[in-house]
Amino acid sequence: MDLGLEGKVAVVGASSRGLGRASALALAREGARVTICARTEADLEAAAADISAQTGSEVLPVPADLTTAAGVDSVVAATVERFGGVDVLVNNSGGPALGKFADFTDDDWRQGFEVVTLNFVRFVRAVVPHMREQRWGRVIGIQSSSVKQPVANIDLSNGIRPGIAGLAKAIMPDLASDGITINLVLPGMFLTSRLSPGLGRGDAAADRALENQLAPLAATIPVGRLGQPAELGSLVAFLASEQAAYITGAVFQIDGGSIRSNL
Repeated sequence: MDLGLEGKVAVVGASSRGLGRASALALAREGARVTICARTEADLEAAAADISAQTGSEVLPVPADLTTAAGVDSVVAATVERFGGVDVLVNNSGGPALGKFADFTDDDWRQGFEVVTLNFVRFVRAVVPHMREQRWGRVIGIQSSSVKQPVANIDLSNGIRPGIAGLAKAIMPDLASDGITINLVLPGMFLTSRLSPGLGRGDAAADRALENQLAPLAATIPVGRLGQPAELGSLVAFLASEQAAYITGAVFQIDGGSIRSNL
């Protein structure tokens, strides 16, 4: 299937590793030109070189602190300067601190709001004017299964992330009038470096040992395993495509069946 992404310009947040990197790789495989961004320049440069080598697509690495308005604006400005606009935004960010409700101070809640909500707001605000100019755009937010169902020991996420779904639904009609779709992806448990810093760095024995360690967790998931980042990347690429033009204001769980809600 031709997804119609050849030559499109995508910005992918927090994309030097994990689900962000998998999303950038999937878009680049479809011929999109991709900006990747994160704090660590060396990791970004390595990721950009690898994605470009695998796909032949142009990849722009932009180091930035995405918890700040200046960082977000610098990523979008660099993208527009290099590629002339923005067609696709994949909003991805680090998660707020782990823990239970009683563990958190007011400052923890403020920081969580900055990391999750303001990151989303700032990126959407920065890219939408460019999408409106061409009357075409895709906004895809990578959030968490906690949008639909609370997850143990992440009460900051449980409290903050559902608000993104409400915001996306609220602004969807206005965006749709200019040909812009907005959808959320809700990942469950994935095999990423967040589970282990060494994951995916070429040490097959270490990866197998981690999978064995995680076997009890995998057994709680209906499909019997954790997700592979490439699986989420494929969903992101489809939602960014021409074929997904009639899909907007929706949330897509990708969790191996873990969420038990009917909706």
